[in-house]
Amino acid sequence: MRTEPVGWGVDWFELLSENFLDHHGYATHVAEYVAAHRPVVMHGVSLSIGSADPLDGAYLGKLAALAERLQPAWISDHLCWTGIAGVNSHDLLPMPLTEASLAHVTARVREVQDRLGRPLILENPSTYLQFKGAQMPEWEYLGRLAEDAGCGLLLDVNNVFVSATNHGFDAAAYIEALPAERIVQLHIAGPRDCGTHLLDTHDSPVLEPVWALYALAQRRTGTVSTLLEWDAEIPPWEELLAELAKARAHRAAAPAHA
Repeated sequence: MRTEPVGWGVDWFELLSENFLDHHGYATHVAEYVAAHRPVVMHGVSLSIGSADPLDGAYLGKLAALAERLQPAWISDHLCWTGIAGVNSHDLLPMPLTEASLAHVTARVREVQDRLGRPLILENPSTYLQFKGAQMPEWEYLGRLAEDAGCGLLLDVNNVFVSATNHGFDAAAYIEALPAERIVQLHIAGPRDCGTHLLDTHDSPVLEPVWALYALAQRRTGTVSTLLEWDAEIPPWEELLAELAKARAHRAAAPAHA
């Protein structure tokens, strides 16, 4: 707020939806100020689209009201479930990649889109375990979901790298298999190497293998909007802008169409 919009150095902003649903003071004032000067998108962590619990009508109502105020370019959340029997784990839990699960989530995405009056954008989360009964890889699940439900995809390139490292699949093949026309946004971030696995921490620079995957994603999509996630150990603003400059360079090098 102390820096005039012309000096922000950022083309658009992503807001964490839950931070603004029940707040009507200074935080909302800042969000409205930002939205008046830059495009914004709303990104949530509590939709729990994969849960067996009924969809939370009160939550969706608040989400729709916030969207009415801020007029975001889109609303996104994660392909996951966050709890069961009304208990919120506050974590993005992995989906069982089965036909039954896919049908369940597809129906729920359609319902959410009807309630919000706009397409929903779903992100691939980072995962640290898999269900033994999986009937398809995650990229097939996401691609079929996007086509059947008519929703968009938020491709988190770092999450693909993290999950591929943890589970031993080909990260590039994952990105190649997704329907490029459904991808409307990309995420990049830096993970933490815990020795036995990678952890999606958003607290460090983007790794070189992630930049390579990012370049692939931009070539496939014909360039789409990118968000740099950095949630902890946040460096000075100038260093964040320098990391964004790398993304801009990769994006500029990508062809207009895949």
